[in-house]
Amino acid sequence: MTDRPFLGILLMLGFCVLAPLGDAMAKLLGGQLSVGFLVFVRFSVQVLLLMPLVWLFKYPLPSGARLIRLTGIRTVLHICGIGLMFSSLQYLDLADAIAIAFMMPFIMLLLGRVYLNEHVGPHRLTACAVGFIGTLLVVQPNFVAVGLPALLPLGVAVVFALFMLVTRQIAKDVDPIGLQALSGIMAVPIVGLALIAFPAIPVLAVHPIPNGAWILLAILGCLGTVAHLLMTWSLRFAPSATLAPMQYLEIPIGTVIGFVIFKDLPNGLAALGICITVAAGLYIILRERAMSRAVPATPAQ
Repeated sequence: MTDRPFLGILLMLGFCVLAPLGDAMAKLLGGQLSVGFLVFVRFSVQVLLLMPLVWLFKYPLPSGARLIRLTGIRTVLHICGIGLMFSSLQYLDLADAIAIAFMMPFIMLLLGRVYLNEHVGPHRLTACAVGFIGTLLVVQPNFVAVGLPALLPLGVAVVFALFMLVTRQIAKDVDPIGLQALSGIMAVPIVGLALIAFPAIPVLAVHPIPNGAWILLAILGCLGTVAHLLMTWSLRFAPSATLAPMQYLEIPIGTVIGFVIFKDLPNGLAALGICITVAAGLYIILRERAMSRAVPATPAQ
């Protein structure tokens, strides 16, 4: 397929808007419904949206023992990552939670070095350390205010780093819509059985749905599903080196959404930490781009 960078950029921009909007819906609903129920609805809507597309356009679902196993692992990680993010939003401002979760690119670098034997030179290791310092500046005021729940987005970062590593192993072998459809089919019974088996656990409790909440639940599921597809499709039209810096737009967009809906703004220390984290992440991305253009014999730093 011929690259169409402008279309890819527009699709990624759509992701950067829809993803924090979906998180904002989860934050709005979190005071009324349990995290487990929100995750259940999120994946149920994913199935309802994607299965008709699979049937209509004959998108293949992942098949074979290896792909099914990896899709199952990926699904469990997806459930945990979304659950942790929705939980963190009950304690933290939207922008702070998103910024802390953006430790994921640094964690992915380190996991790639350990598990995939990818080379990580001193420049990128230094950027990881700087990014971690920036994240600590965001965590610190939140930790003082809410305690241990301030660390939940770090859990999101670790889980989604593992999620992306698993996705790397199957991305070339599966259709994105088929993969997401099968992931939803797997997730719905997993989360549904947890809700039935452990109703006494607060995060898995099923409460009566308030009037008007159905609309927000439907929006939550649609935003999460469409956002993920936009990100996947964007990579079909533009190289990842072009799109990766744009993902950091999710932080300022999340800040604007958080202010408009919740009247929340990061304090001075957290804002400084966000800037440091973004700068370190962009440095890694730009260096990756520069090294990819270098002579193949030149070792990456």
